[in-house]
Amino acid sequence: MDRRAFLALAATGGVSLAGCGISVGRETRAAGSSDEPAATATSSTTAENDAPRPLPVTITLPVPESELRQSVARDAIPAITAPTFAPDWEDVEVELDSGTYRPQLGHDDLVVGVERDGVARAYPLRVLSWHEVVNDRFDDHPVVVTYCPLCRSGMVATRRVGDDETTFGVSGYLWNENLVMYDTTTESLWGQLLATAIRGPAVETRLELLPSTVTSWGEWREAVPETEVLLPPPFSDTVVGEVRFNYGFDLYDQWARVWDAYPDMSPGDVGGDTRLSSRELVIGVRGGDVARAYAETRVRWAGVVADTVGDVPVVVTTAPGYTLVAYDRRVGEETLQFERVDDELVGGGSRWNIHTGSAVDGPHEGTHLYRANEYAPMLWFAWLAFNPDTEVWNA
Repeated sequence: MDRRAFLALAATGGVSLAGCGISVGRETRAAGSSDEPAATATSSTTAENDAPRPLPVTITLPVPESELRQSVARDAIPAITAPTFAPDWEDVEVELDSGTYRPQLGHDDLVVGVERDGVARAYPLRVLSWHEVVNDRFDDHPVVVTYCPLCRSGMVATRRVGDDETTFGVSGYLWNENLVMYDTTTESLWGQLLATAIRGPAVETRLELLPSTVTSWGEWREAVPETEVLLPPPFSDTVVGEVRFNYGFDLYDQWARVWDAYPDMSPGDVGGDTRLSSRELVIGVRGGDVARAYAETRVRWAGVVADTVGDVPVVVTTAPGYTLVAYDRRVGEETLQFERVDDELVGGGSRWNIHTGSAVDGPHEGTHLYRANEYAPMLWFAWLAFNPDTEVWNA
């Protein structure tokens, strides 16, 4: 059975499974975002970070229907449409046919972290792996939080198509093994990694990306103590109404063990490219006509990477929670050199928080580095599919 179809079958009650780097809204600006950070480095990169970068030149829209793969039926993976939040999961109990179970959210469990309008929220992958799309709201700002378990890619954006607020759901299609969403306003199909409509009336429309990251619950809560966390259904409602199943069972983790043992079965065709394993975690940076991928294993070995992508000087390092971060090294007219000391970056006479890119002391205290990456870290096959001419950094 198709692994995603199995997930959908489980989510809709066909299978019983009972028993079975922080980017913060006030500190950085994502590509295409109009929000001003509270403290801004007077950098020549400001205009570059404000403008959405073009799609990879190898992508032509609309995407032919023949390139889409129908993995499950529309809404078989039920998007969350009415999320509920709490400080933690300590009091969460879910009634299943087999009895009451209490899902646990541990220190090392991964979350998508978002902060906007003074509100910080964490979206556990234990939930997102089953639902893939959360339609949320930060005050008057509609937001969609997405995660593709196959690609391990998170994307957060404004939930508007043109001037119209909309709701997103899971179409059931995959494109290059990546989540394809639909919107209820135009019924267009959207590629998650591109945050772009790939078929339908809204084709070529791009969503406004918002700062987010995938990190551990413990690291996020330590960095943003006032955070609240998404509660799993049935506390949060979905596009198909109430659903109940065991979020303690990590289906994709089980599949990942199989894929690691039997690479030929793993999703994602790399077309014979042998530079990296198809399931290597990478962070991708694009500067001008250059796209470059940084593999987690290589960056971890190096400790910190100083590089230039196109005309953008970047610093790349790993962060707790098995993730990577990439920042533009320019502050004002100066290009900084960084080293890593424990879990901090040190450069320009200041110490910098790895998760947020903010200087915590020294001459640059209060300054924030801009993110050099448009998208959260993802698996190599996913980055390669959308950036076939990419380079791979090597020490």
